[in-house]
Amino acid sequence: MPVESSSSHVRTGMIYAFAAYGLWGLVPLYFKSLECRPKEIVAHRVLWSALLLGILLTVFRRWPDFVKAIRSRRTLLMLFASAYLVAANWYIYIYATTSGQITQASLGYFVLPLVNVVAGIALFGERLRRAQAVALLIAAAGVLYLAIRQGGLPWIGLSLAVSFAFYGIVRKVVPVDGVVGLSVETVLLAPTAILLLIIWERDGGLSFGHGNREQDLLIALSGIVTTTPLICFAQAVRRVSLVTIGVVQYMSPTLQLILGVVWFGEKFVGYHQISFGLIWFGLAIYVVDAVRAAVRRHLDTPALEPVPE
Repeated sequence: MPVESSSSHVRTGMIYAFAAYGLWGLVPLYFKSLECRPKEIVAHRVLWSALLLGILLTVFRRWPDFVKAIRSRRTLLMLFASAYLVAANWYIYIYATTSGQITQASLGYFVLPLVNVVAGIALFGERLRRAQAVALLIAAAGVLYLAIRQGGLPWIGLSLAVSFAFYGIVRKVVPVDGVVGLSVETVLLAPTAILLLIIWERDGGLSFGHGNREQDLLIALSGIVTTTPLICFAQAVRRVSLVTIGVVQYMSPTLQLILGVVWFGEKFVGYHQISFGLIWFGLAIYVVDAVRAAVRRHLDTPALEPVPE
């Protein structure tokens, strides 16, 4: 690949990464404005996203790629798994946001890189470097301290970290880009979403169509609000290194934490500060080690000899 093309490829990936994590950091503002149960928001997100993605596939003439993806049994099975992983992740995240636990949601995304390390060891037999081990121990101490002080593990944060870690792993290896992969995921989720909405409507528990038009419009916008950062993430993760993604991703939980504490007035007392401080210290060690490892790999890669004229 020519240098200019490679540089442009990475630069585009960085734009996608900042867009994804910036939007994820600000999305609590949207969910806080909804007067709707988390499970209904997720179901509507699936259906409205399907409409949006159908338009995108048409505009960019990607239907042949969509058909190719669903004809591959391996791709279809992997996207089925990623679809339900991301649905679970969004349900937990929306629940955390609407129940006043944005701070704990941010915790989940702060520990996400360390969960990725554990997943790499467990699934791919990767070796743990000394700095990574130290980082994991310090961050684990922070989580344990928080669990002791609040009387239980921060299950919301941990569930968010685990579900999104596995979602990222699956999407990294599936040979489809962001729009096509997300379109297949949405189609696979749609039957469940439709069935649940029908059941809730029959039982009189549906908010959409039974409130004011402003709320209905906000619910309908869930497709755009939740699909856009996912598309950006899927495009970014295929263009830039995991080290880069690992650094940029702290933008999202930082914005979430600021919103939770400053904007919505969530509790962030002494033991929270100690716990988050330990986690941030562990993350700092992890990031420095990851950058050093990337630099070493770059330096160890032999340069290509010039081609004789």
